Amino acid sequence: MWKQRESPSRIEKRFEFEEYQEISIFLRKIDELCKEKNIYPNISFGKNFVSVSIFLDSEEISSNEKDFSMTLDNYFLET
Repeated sequence: MWKQRESPSRIEKRFEFEEYQEISIFLRKIDELCKEKNIYPNISFGKNFVSVSIFLDSEEISSNEKDFSMTLDNYFLET
């Protein structure tokens, strides 16, 4: 589940993986999606996780930001 945060307004999620190779595949998919949607979140990762923070353009989550986050959820389920 994505968590909504304030100051600055953003949504965040941590994705956990069993193998590092899955992280590499997931990051490549994120890269493609960023270019497609023109959204460039903050991303950090380690041995078994990827954390994503999407900074919102306004107080409300836009349809583009919502679509981006749902697509990431789908990519995670496919990995």
